[in-house]
Amino acid sequence: MSRQRFIAFLTALAVAVGLAVMVPFASSASATDCAAAWSSSSVYTGGQTASYNAHNWSAKWWTQGETPGSADVWADQGACGNSGGGTGGSTGGNDSCSYPAWVAGQNYVTGDIVQYTNGSDYIATHDNPGYDPTISTWYWSPYSCSGGGGTTPPTNGAFVVSEAQFNQMFPNRNSFYTYAGLTAALSAYPGFATTGSDTVQKQEAAAFLANVSHETGGLVYVTEIDKSGNYCASEPYGCPAGTYSYYGRGPIQLSWNFNYKAAGDALGVDLLDNPSLVETDPAISWKTGLWYWDTQTGPGTMTPHDAMVNGAGFGETIRSINGSIECNGGNPAEVQDRVNAYENFTSILGVPAGSNLSC
Repeated sequence: MSRQRFIAFLTALAVAVGLAVMVPFASSASATDCAAAWSSSSVYTGGQTASYNAHNWSAKWWTQGETPGSADVWADQGACGNSGGGTGGSTGGNDSCSYPAWVAGQNYVTGDIVQYTNGSDYIATHDNPGYDPTISTWYWSPYSCSGGGGTTPPTNGAFVVSEAQFNQMFPNRNSFYTYAGLTAALSAYPGFATTGSDTVQKQEAAAFLANVSHETGGLVYVTEIDKSGNYCASEPYGCPAGTYSYYGRGPIQLSWNFNYKAAGDALGVDLLDNPSLVETDPAISWKTGLWYWDTQTGPGTMTPHDAMVNGAGFGETIRSINGSIECNGGNPAEVQDRVNAYENFTSILGVPAGSNLSC
């Protein structure tokens, strides 16, 4: 009897030890795999997944350039990979990554990785003197550290205007205004030509390019012809590049020292001291045009971007860009030139022009 009990004891012990050994393997095997790393330049539609900071995320609807965890468009699907540690909650992926904190004003070179104040990691895509990663998106890209992996500098996603359509719109353009420069600039303002329906997106792109066409003579002029104007307003920071250095440049003909200062601050580029960058760097030049389009109301009451996505009409974009001179009968010929270009471009893109075309 004691011998049988001893054998039973050994059998139970063997089973218990076997289960104890097997359980960890089963737990490890059931860990969720990470989806492909999120890319700031890729377009995601509803239901598509991506991994970021050791979590999988599912897009609720169309999105591009909106970081998972900081935008409502993404639904958190939980931790992925092995960085969660199996205890407690996820710490956003930083268990497997440890990068130095970003320091404003510190010089960084391409490839440097930092942790920003919001806990997210960023990789320098261009050398920079400590620009803010969440603002200067040309210099920094979100960096995912799932299991030690990461992202590469972003490539440009699809633009609603193809290169062939762009060339059709501007058959005589200056070689400075490259399509690649335009698409490289899109990351600075990811809401541009990506908000609303397909029709609205194309209408906004056409509206921007129509105003650009008018301002530059069909993308022929990189700078304004008469550079003798004094665009140096009385500001505390003055005009360090020279009193007559802030003449119109680029697709929206950026002018005045305060606009160079504001645009440079927003884009993480010192345009106040180096205004010539707007006529020598195609991506920066296009970005200044998008900066004005997306953030400035000018003499109007809304930004041109808001005018197009909220249905106010093309006329309100004219008002925001040069309304004090052209609108309300000020210069109807100039207004009509902008409208003609807009109608031409919407036709090329295959969408209606909409209403409220004039101001």
